[in-house]
Amino acid sequence: MRGVTMKKGEPVDRALKRLKTKLDSEGILEEMRRRRSFETPTERRQRKLRTASKRNKIRWRYTPIGHGAAAAAAAATAATEG
Repeated sequence: MRGVTMKKGEPVDRALKRLKTKLDSEGILEEMRRRRSFETPTERRQRKLRTASKRNKIRWRYTPIGHGAAAAAAAATAATEG
């Protein structure tokens, strides 16, 4: 079970916000919502595809130059210009 310890003089709503942030970052709230009802194999596949595409967008956004899609785009541009 996850939890947070309240600091001395800390308001309850601030501690609650820290707990919610912690649970959200670990994916516990999302998993709890998902398990509330039955998920068909098709829905599961679609959900996994959606999350994979989000992960890949973030991964490509922070890829250093010289690697991945950014390098391929730069090479294609250089080939057509010169």
